[in-house]
Amino acid sequence: LGWFTATSGGTQVTSSTKVSLSGNQTLFAHWKKKDPAKETLANLNITSNGVKSGFDVAATTAEGVFEMEDDYGTSYYYRGAVTNNYVKFAGFYWRIIRINGDGSLRIIYDGTQAYANGVSRTTSFIKTNTYNSASTDAKYVGWMYGPIGMTASTSKVQAQTNTSDAVIKSAVDTWYKTNIEDKGYSDAIEDSIFCNDRSTPNSNYALGYGMNTTYFGAYEREGATKSNISPTFKCSQKNDAFTVNDTSKGNGALTYPVGLITADEIVAAGSGKYGTVNTNYYLYRGSWYWSITPYVLDETYATVFIISKQMSYNKTNDSRGGLAPVINLRAEYVKTLRGTGTMTNPYQT
Repeated sequence: LGWFTATSGGTQVTSSTKVSLSGNQTLFAHWKKKDPAKETLANLNITSNGVKSGFDVAATTAEGVFEMEDDYGTSYYYRGAVTNNYVKFAGFYWRIIRINGDGSLRIIYDGTQAYANGVSRTTSFIKTNTYNSASTDAKYVGWMYGPIGMTASTSKVQAQTNTSDAVIKSAVDTWYKTNIEDKGYSDAIEDSIFCNDRSTPNSNYALGYGMNTTYFGAYEREGATKSNISPTFKCSQKNDAFTVNDTSKGNGALTYPVGLITADEIVAAGSGKYGTVNTNYYLYRGSWYWSITPYVLDETYATVFIISKQMSYNKTNDSRGGLAPVINLRAEYVKTLRGTGTMTNPYQT
């Protein structure tokens, strides 16, 4: 910001300031930390509409970009039937979910061609897959889980120990290695958090292991029967904040920096409350696909949020779910992007 006569406050000294010639004079540099998310917002030539209130109603028109706090600072997310969030990267088309607080760009896979909003298709997924090998234990809602093998979990800590990969994680990791790392694109990828929220805020249904009825965090925010739904981009448990190398804010448990969209991001994008039909906003693809967000274990099977024409849930061993990987482009890489973010002129290098 400049040079000043004191460490805090003081008078700024410029090239025209007269200084005393008697004795030494110490000047102090004042600094202000840059906001990387705002810089990315500016690089994309996007304007924020501020903080959004009320998420129960679906966003069926292009509402624009809004802001919400995440684990890094202020995040800026796209909402509704927006048409300016297309990215072409690594030979694929993607849609921007949001600018993370660290300035990275969170994008979701959309296939080898660009699609207009409202188009039903199955080619926007890398494959269909189960979320996990079974659904008869609370541990199976985990992106990773414990114990190894098919042994039933006997405590919440054990169920949420990150020792075994979910089937869906292995599939997404394999795709990432083949299409991003092995092709030399990994330098463009940021190690930002993917939140697999296994918190259990409802004290009556908080056991979180075995076949005990468990209501996970996002169910309490935006599950069935919930009104005044309240999405969040903050991960309440560090153990659920999946990262590769970051062990300050994240858990450092990932092999590759890739994940899936969260239920909270789906709501912020404009799904409306649970069960609301919305075929207009940018996340609609006709066929249903998985989120990374646990729903409930109801003494019958473990379930995870899914998204199609409406947000719902499915049991973890259902093999019909589409996989749409989510990655984060580094803020430095975003500075090299050109374009307007439209279908015909996507952001790309």
